[in-house]
Amino acid sequence: MNAADDYQFQTSRKDLAAGILKQAGLDLRRFHDATSEIEREFYLDAYRWVISDDCSWPFSFSNVCQLLDLSPETVREEVLADMSLGAFGYWSRRCGRIARRFKVFLSNIFTNGRTTNASEPVT
Repeated sequence: MNAADDYQFQTSRKDLAAGILKQAGLDLRRFHDATSEIEREFYLDAYRWVISDDCSWPFSFSNVCQLLDLSPETVREEVLADMSLGAFGYWSRRCGRIARRFKVFLSNIFTNGRTTNASEPVT
C-alpha cells in the first residue's frame, strides 16, 4: 500500500466513523419518543452503542471516538443530553453554540486589528 492509498484508507475510515456517530445521534433524537416497535429498536440500538465500553468491534463507540480524536465521555454526555432536548431544543442549542463561536471570532478579529493598528506610527 503506498502513501496515497494509506491516506485514502484513513480518510475513508474517519468519514465512516463520523457518519456512524452522526447517525447514532440522529436516531437517539428522532426515535426518543417512538411508539412503534421498529422505531423503538432503532433508538435502543443507538443508545446501547453509545453507552457501551466494548472495544472489540472496529467501529464500536469507543473506537470511533478514538479514531476521531474525541473524548468518549464528553461525546457520550453531549449525545445523550441532545437526545432529551427534542428537535427544537437541539437546534436552539446548536444555534447558541454557533452564535458564541461567531462572537469569539469577531472579538478576535477586532482585538487583533486594534493591536496591529496601535503599533503603526501616526503620521
